[in-house]
Amino acid sequence: MKKIFILVLILLPVLSRAQTCNCADNFKSLVQRVKNNYVGYRDKVTEANQKKFDVFTDSLQQVAASAEKMRCFDICSEWLSFFEDGHIRMQFKPGKATKAEISAFFATSERTDWTERDFDKYLQDNKGKLDRIEGYWTYVFNTYKIAVVKDSSSKEDEFIGFIIKSGNPEWTPQQIKIRIKKVKDKYELIYFRGVDHGKNFGAVSLTGDHMNPGNFGMWYKSMDLFNKDDEGKVPVKLNQSPSFKILDEETNLLVIPYFAIKYKKSVDSILERNKALLLKTKHLIIDVRNNPGGLTGTFAQLLPYIYTNPIYTDGGVVWATADNIKDGYDTDMSDLSADDQKKFKKDVEKLKAHVGEFFPLYPADTIEFSQVLKNPQRVSVLMNRGSASSAEHFILRAEQSKKVTLFGQNSAGAIDYTEIVSGKIPCSYFSVLYPAFRSNRVERRRLNNIGINPDVIIPDSVSDWVEFVRTYKPGH
Repeated sequence: MKKIFILVLILLPVLSRAQTCNCADNFKSLVQRVKNNYVGYRDKVTEANQKKFDVFTDSLQQVAASAEKMRCFDICSEWLSFFEDGHIRMQFKPGKATKAEISAFFATSERTDWTERDFDKYLQDNKGKLDRIEGYWTYVFNTYKIAVVKDSSSKEDEFIGFIIKSGNPEWTPQQIKIRIKKVKDKYELIYFRGVDHGKNFGAVSLTGDHMNPGNFGMWYKSMDLFNKDDEGKVPVKLNQSPSFKILDEETNLLVIPYFAIKYKKSVDSILERNKALLLKTKHLIIDVRNNPGGLTGTFAQLLPYIYTNPIYTDGGVVWATADNIKDGYDTDMSDLSADDQKKFKKDVEKLKAHVGEFFPLYPADTIEFSQVLKNPQRVSVLMNRGSASSAEHFILRAEQSKKVTLFGQNSAGAIDYTEIVSGKIPCSYFSVLYPAFRSNRVERRRLNNIGINPDVIIPDSVSDWVEFVRTYKPGH
C-alpha cells in the first residue's frame, strides 16, 4: 500500500499537468484561435470550400473526443494542414518538464519494429541490391542518427527513417522520423517529423551523400555503409554565421545561412571588411540556400551592391486582434537596438488604436540609392526550397536588379503570410504558431507553396552548385 501511495506522489506533478490536455477542449480552442486571429483564414476558407472545411473540422473534433496527448498533437496538426501555409503549425513547449516526462509524453508516437541489429543484418544480406537512400544518416547538428530502410508494409516504393540515436528526450530509438516515397528515380517527402513530432511537408532532395528534406536541415550519409559510426562528413557544430570567400580573381562568394537579427552585425561587418574587394569584383555569388528567414533589416546593407534601379516593396496588413497584438507585437524587444525598440513601440500603439481591423501597418515603398555601383558587375543568387520567408523577401528585391540572375530551384513559398504569433491553447505543452501579416502582393502574385522561380534551374544531378554558377556563361 505504501509503495502505491509513493508512486501516486511521484506521478502527481505529471498528472496535474496532463489534466489540462483534454484533446477535445484543446482542439476547440485551436479552431477558435486560428479562426479569430490567422490573417490568411479568409483567403483559405471561402464560400466554395466552407462546407468541406466544416465537415473536415467536425470529423476531427469527434476524433479528438477520445484522443490521448500525442495523438491530439497530430489531430491539431492535421487540421492546420488544411491551410497549406508553411508558417502555421503546432509547437511543443515542455516548459519545466523533466527529460523523463518529455520522453513519456512522446512514448506513443509512431514507431517501427526495426532494431539496429535487424538493420545491420538487412544491410549485409542485401549488399549490392540496396536503394541509394538506404543506410545510416546523421543530422547536421549531430543530434540524430537514423536508419533509412524500404517500408515492407507499403505497396508503394516507400521508405521510413527511424531513430537509432537521439540527443533529444523527445525522440527514442525505433520512432519514425521521416517517410519518403520514390517515384521513378526521384524521391518525394511524405512527411518529416520535427523535434516535437509534428508532421512537416515539403520537398526532399538527394545529392550524393547529402539529403535535404526542405527547411529541416541537412543529413549526411555514412561514408562507409557498414560503418555507421563514421561521421567524417558531419560537422560537429553547424555554423549559421555568414561567411565570405574569394573563389577566383573575378568571383567572390557570400554565404548567408540565416537572416535572424542576431546575424545582422556579422553581415554588416563582412560587407564593411570586404568593401574594397566588393567594389572591384566582377562577379558576386550570394548563397541563401536553406536560409529560413529572419528580419529583412539583416540584409539591408547588401542592397547597394545589387542595386541598378528603384526596388519596389509591397505593403501589407496586420490583423490587429487583441491576441495578435499581445502575443506577437507587444512583446520583449530587449534584443533590438534602442532605435528599433522605439519604432516597434510606435507600431504597437498604431495597432492598439485599430483593434479588430486589417491595419496597413507597412505601406508599399520604393527603395532608391543615390548611385549604381560599377561593381559587382554581375550578381548570382543561389536559392532552393529551403530559402524561405525573409530570404524570399531578399530574392524578391534582388530579382528586380538588372545585375542579378537567380540560380537553383524554386524557393519555399512561405512569404504571402508572415510575422509569426505564438498562441497558447489549454494544454501547457502546446501552442500554435500562425502569421498575422498579409502581403498586398497576394492580390497579383501568389507565392504560397509555389515559391519564386529561378532564372536558371540547377538540376538535382549537379552536386556543386557554387561551381556551376562560377563557371556558368550567361547566354548559354
